[in-house]
Parts: sequence; structure tokens; C-alpha cells
Amino acid sequence: MTFPVVGMVGGGQLARMTHEAGIPLGIKFKLLSDTPQDSAAQVVSDVVIGDYRDLDTLREFARGCDVITFDHEHVPTEHLRALEADGIPVRPGPDALVHAQDKGVMRAKLVEIGVPCPRHRIVSDPDDVAAFAAEGGGTSRSSEAESGGGFPVVLKTVRGGYDGKGVWVVDSVEEAADPFRAGVPVLAEEKVDFVRELAANVVRSPHGQAVAYPVVESRQVNGVCDTVIAPAPDLDESLSLQASEMALTIAKELGVVGHLAVELFQTRDGRILVNELAMRPHNSGHWSMDGAITSQFANHIRAVLDLPLGDPRPRAKWTVMVNVLGGDFPDMYPAYLHCMARDPQLKIHMYGKDVKPGRKVGHVNTYGDDLDDVLERARHAAGYLRGTITE
Repeated sequence: MTFPVVGMVGGGQLARMTHEAGIPLGIKFKLLSDTPQDSAAQVVSDVVIGDYRDLDTLREFARGCDVITFDHEHVPTEHLRALEADGIPVRPGPDALVHAQDKGVMRAKLVEIGVPCPRHRIVSDPDDVAAFAAEGGGTSRSSEAESGGGFPVVLKTVRGGYDGKGVWVVDSVEEAADPFRAGVPVLAEEKVDFVRELAANVVRSPHGQAVAYPVVESRQVNGVCDTVIAPAPDLDESLSLQASEMALTIAKELGVVGHLAVELFQTRDGRILVNELAMRPHNSGHWSMDGAITSQFANHIRAVLDLPLGDPRPRAKWTVMVNVLGGDFPDMYPAYLHCMARDPQLKIHMYGKDVKPGRKVGHVNTYGDDLDDVLERARHAAGYLRGTITE
């Protein structure tokens, strides 16, 4: 048996679902997890408990692995370079991954390759934020903002933020103090006047083959992804094509191997701007588990192993994913009876996490020909599992 061993750094739900996609292929997994209770550590047989920030731990973990990949982007860049120097394939590699780790590096590179972004720059203190706000004139600002200039401004720590963490929308120089207390560089961006958020998901292999999934609409609640609609409804074909081509260009220019999610703003005047990048399977691609011929997880495995990529086309006219967040009812299993009886086509994916208010503990996928019906079914199931819907 010559089936390869994929080393996955990080034990979260993305690792869990990537492992699941590898099972039919006979792919072996080795997991580096923080604790035995982590989502993926509950289901992967070969688990190493250790700190991904420790180089000796990473080197020991990498022994016997044919390739290293990730369910998060937090492994220090210099450690990844050391693994490559040891002859271990790292995918995506450090030269690509740094653009998902550091928002300042990402913005600079996207500008260099001609990808449209919000107006931005690194700022040094609250007074510098005020100066950035006063500069105004960003092409994606609303006419009201252009005439008034100034605040609001979006501030982001360049490293470590996700799901709304490490991001502030400030309306004054006084409010701009908090981000600097972390002691890391801060990126200031104009607050884009957008009508909705989109995501373009692509997968690229080491030899340059790439596939693009349908561009989706991503709806956020309190900075956390709530609903994804595939494909994005009422999206002009030319904008959809532009978004996919933009994502494929970014993947090629940055040398990404594996899955790349490009989060986008669709502006009120009909353009698209890049918001964030993620170089791993992504929440905006969870719909593909049941709605695409080949899921994002299966294609990520194929890419990091340099296997031919699978067909990303959708199986149904519409697929909707809704995240299941923790609420006041820690035991969600009894809700299965109602949800499954009400909708036999419903797909439930739970992550094995302890239920905490607001925490992502799973997601549901629905699909069909009528978008309103598909949306209602997904929202009802997610709400019933959480306990916000009781009938």
C-alpha cells in the first residue's frame, strides 16, 4: 500500500471535514492538535498533541508525512521555511501563506499585481488614523463619505484576526486607541459602501491546474458568517466572471497550492473589491460538501497531493449553507428528530464541539430549484438546532 500521509496542522472543524473527504480515497491523516478534545482529534486516529508554534514539535510531527497542510494560517512563517529546508513539502508554502497571515503584506501584493482593493495603509497611532481618514477620496467611498471625508474607518490588526476579531470600525480618533494596545501593526482601510459580500473559491495544484467554484453570496451577522447562497443570486455574469478570474489570478501570482477563498465586497456602484484572503478550506465553501460535484475539502486534498482536481460545478440550481451557532440548549441531538422528519433532504454537519453561545458548532446544507424554499429550510433547521425556533 503506497497511500500518502497528509499531515494536518490544526485540529479544528476544517481539519475534521478535510479528513472526512480523504477517507473514500484511502488517504492517511496525521494531525497536530492543541488538545485531544479538538474537533478533528476526535475522529483522526493518528493524533499528536503539541504546540504548532514550537519548531521542534513541528519537525517531529512532520516525520513520516508526505505533505503538510493546515486548517489555520497561524504557523510562524519561519517555521514553515525550516520545514521546507528539511525537504518536507508544505502546501500552501510560506511564500504564499504569508499573504493570508499578514494583511499588510497581502494588501501590498494585491496592489502590485493590479487587484482592486479598498483604500488602505499601515497606521502608527490614533493621530495617524485621523490623518488617513482626512485623506478621503477613496474610489469605493459613497458620495456622502467623499463629500464629508473623515470617519468611519476600519482598523485591523495585521495578524491574528478572524470572524470579526481584530477588526474595529471607529468613528473618531478617540475610538481608534484600542487596536494599538495589542502592540502589533495596524492596517487602516476605508469603510466600503457595499451592497453585499461575495466569495470566490478556487483550488490550485502544484503543477498549475486550477478550478473555480461558483461565486457565492456570504451574509454576516455580528462579524460572523451566517448564510452562504450558491451561486450568488442576481449577480451579473460579467461580475461573476471577473470575481472568478480575479481569484484565479491571485492564486497563480501568489503561488497558492490548495484552496483559496477570496472574500469580496460588491460595491453600490457595481464593482468588486478584495476584502480578505484565506488559504485553506473556508466557511464560504461549506455548501460544496453537498452542493458540488467535488467539495472544497476533496479538492484541497487532491491539490496538496498534486492529484488531478475534481469538477467544482454545482449539483443543484441553488444550495444554501447556514451556520449552526451555540445557544441556550447545549444538547442539540434531540432536535434531529424534528429537523430530519421535516426535511428528509436536509444535510447536517456537526463539529463535535461543546456548545457555547455564539460559537460555530456545525452547519446545515439544503438544495433545490426554489431559492426561497431552500433558504427557509436551511434557516429553520439551523434555528431549531440552536433553539431559537421551537416549532
